[in-house]
Amino acid sequence: MTDILHAFWRPAAGDSFLQPGEFHLWLETLQPNTQRKPGVHPRQRRGPDLIEWLRSTLGQSTALTRVSEAVELNLPTTEDGPLPCPELMAETGADWPESAEWGAWTVHTCPLIDSPIQTLNALHYAMLFQGGEVRPGQDFLFWFYVTQSLRQFLLADQYIPALRGRRGKKGHEWFVTWEFLPDVYEPWLTETAERMPPSAAPGYAGASALRHACEVLLRQIVGRARLSQIFEKKIAESFLIDACRPAQDQPWVVTPDASLAQAWARWRRRVVGGGGEQVFQLALQLHEPEPDAADLWRLEFRAWSRRDPSLQLPLDEYWPLTHEARLHHSQDFGANFEAALLAELGQAARIYPALWPALDTAEPTDMTLTLEDAFAFLTETAWVLEDAGIRVIVPAWWTPQGRRRAKLRMKSAPSAKSSGKAAKRKGLSLEELLKFRYDLTLGGEMVDPVEWAQLVEAKTPLVQFRGQWVVLDKERMAEMLAFWKKQGETGDSLDVTALLQRTAEAEGLFEVDPADALAGMLARLRDPGHLEPVDNPPGLQAELREYQKRGVAWLGFLESLGLCGCLADDMGLGKTIQVIARLLHEQDQHDRQPPTLLIAPTSVLGNWRKEIERFAPRLETLVHHGADRCRDPEDFAACVRDKDVVIVSYNLVLRDAALLHGFPWHRVVLDEAQNIKNPEAKQTKAILKLDARSRLALTGTPVENRLLDLWSIFNFLNPGYLGKQAGFRKHYETPIQRDHDAVRSAQLKRLVEPFILRRVKTDPAIIKDLPDKVENKQYCDLSREQASLYEAVVRDVN
Repeated sequence: MTDILHAFWRPAAGDSFLQPGEFHLWLETLQPNTQRKPGVHPRQRRGPDLIEWLRSTLGQSTALTRVSEAVELNLPTTEDGPLPCPELMAETGADWPESAEWGAWTVHTCPLIDSPIQTLNALHYAMLFQGGEVRPGQDFLFWFYVTQSLRQFLLADQYIPALRGRRGKKGHEWFVTWEFLPDVYEPWLTETAERMPPSAAPGYAGASALRHACEVLLRQIVGRARLSQIFEKKIAESFLIDACRPAQDQPWVVTPDASLAQAWARWRRRVVGGGGEQVFQLALQLHEPEPDAADLWRLEFRAWSRRDPSLQLPLDEYWPLTHEARLHHSQDFGANFEAALLAELGQAARIYPALWPALDTAEPTDMTLTLEDAFAFLTETAWVLEDAGIRVIVPAWWTPQGRRRAKLRMKSAPSAKSSGKAAKRKGLSLEELLKFRYDLTLGGEMVDPVEWAQLVEAKTPLVQFRGQWVVLDKERMAEMLAFWKKQGETGDSLDVTALLQRTAEAEGLFEVDPADALAGMLARLRDPGHLEPVDNPPGLQAELREYQKRGVAWLGFLESLGLCGCLADDMGLGKTIQVIARLLHEQDQHDRQPPTLLIAPTSVLGNWRKEIERFAPRLETLVHHGADRCRDPEDFAACVRDKDVVIVSYNLVLRDAALLHGFPWHRVVLDEAQNIKNPEAKQTKAILKLDARSRLALTGTPVENRLLDLWSIFNFLNPGYLGKQAGFRKHYETPIQRDHDAVRSAQLKRLVEPFILRRVKTDPAIIKDLPDKVENKQYCDLSREQASLYEAVVRDVN
């Protein structure tokens, strides 16, 4: 039985002004303990068992308490005791009772005494991606989401020192702490609190407990920062030194009045921007050198209206204005515009000290940068200023959309002998498409190898090329040049899977010539919507819908390239009818083929036979199942040779392996393909050994709990396409799941997307095409947590 790991936040007892707190973990089981005590939760792992499981999962060196704590929680309760959590209720299939009350139950918990963010992350990784009998509860997943979000705020330096005060016996007592910058944090906090399950902080108001947990975590993390001696001397006389030592319970200072609070509030307004009170935003725009400017770049100062984002005011146009004209601009940029502007420029100069010389004048307008300074500004400073709330406007060629990238362009190179044949056919054959030559390109323009070598040898990575500025990755370009010298002139040969791997990464080395026939093939492969729908095949006793016709065309197109796909239409969208239509369409176009082996769960074997008999009565079908099934290899081969479809269960694939492995199948179709998500299972290995020209997977959920499930399905469809299991873990699973590596997610998405045809019932075009009896409701194959992890891998391909 599966156990559920729960996590909740518990503020510490005591009268400290800055109240600490900690996470607690406990394990809920489905089977009650044999020894029951009144008031003690009957379905939980006892303290020693809980500590032992945590240590075995995280490692013995992990900082965990050596003893558990007994904590009283209010849980939904009936006469039989505390109700199981929703995850366990779903596993048992039990219905939620009509009435339940809150009851107090003691549970054994393990407090996280150190590095809670890292510990929750490690537990999440272990439960979802290393297997085992423990799954995360919704409260655990909530705190995992919260802590990962806080990591993003911390990495972006979205926090500042703060003062918190209270009136004591001797005056105002001021304590030092830290706070997140409110612009992004406060909306996130409000939205997150609305989704907070009650079990995440039992006994406390959700929003209050969430805010407290975030503040405590921030103090703990900043307090562990190691200060250099030089920096510590600089802040020794300020409250920052105490802010970096959060363990202190005594106030930093006691004052008789509120002057300190007023001074701190003024400082905070300058840093935070007045909590949204500022009606304009400082903008810095980088301009390319003029033709006669000797490579001097101009950084222009502007004001950007928050009330009207289309309104910008260059400062070199503002300062020459008369007093009356300046007053006119105060309507859009605020009454204290000039003072606030100079304060904003001073704040920007603290981040980017090179601005200080430009602020020596009372009316600053711009500053000049050398080529090296401009490149450093673009690469090192611009994003820091953006994070601080200053708008940075860069040339279009620096943006991801406008950047000119170096690529090796692939173009099909058919031989002279095959060119004549292609001319007669008015097209290219598959074999001819897989022979390539390569050209060096920069921003889509062909570059001569000599000129390319000169760019590689340039002294600066920022150069002007054919009238436009480009950023060069010299190491990458040198690698391309070496590849071109080796194979560019003589050409190269690839199969389709290798071609897809080579062109999968948008930032990779290779691109396909857009004018080449190969580009059209790849476009159709990556966007099945461009495929021409097939007509209803002869013999089909049904009318295919438009999206089903495109699905059948997609199946045929993949198989014509020697590739195999996963049909992942949602329930009720007709995966079965598309497979049947493909069999009839193929039968009509080709001579008799060996039979297709269809593997399905035992419960639906009869359904498949009935559907085939109903919609395609001319297809000869055999259900290989039951005690009277054929068991002799020769008799079996004779029995299935004249059939079109042989239907068998997953269990029998392993049991009758000798029969099924000894026959050359035309195609193997897996219904509910998630049955092979475990690549180490004997059943999966038996299916992989089947001899078939083509393979097809049917499942509404091509990605389940782990990315390894995806690898296992693709290892069946296109063996070797996603590499070996160990390599897939190293290059994709571990980076994506542990570090949320966006680059790896995007690359994996481009690798798998051409092979997964996926539609959901929320697609308006499909809803319109479905019968009225199909209910239009929100479908979600993945939980919220899984969806956030896999959004870059699995999308609707329609």
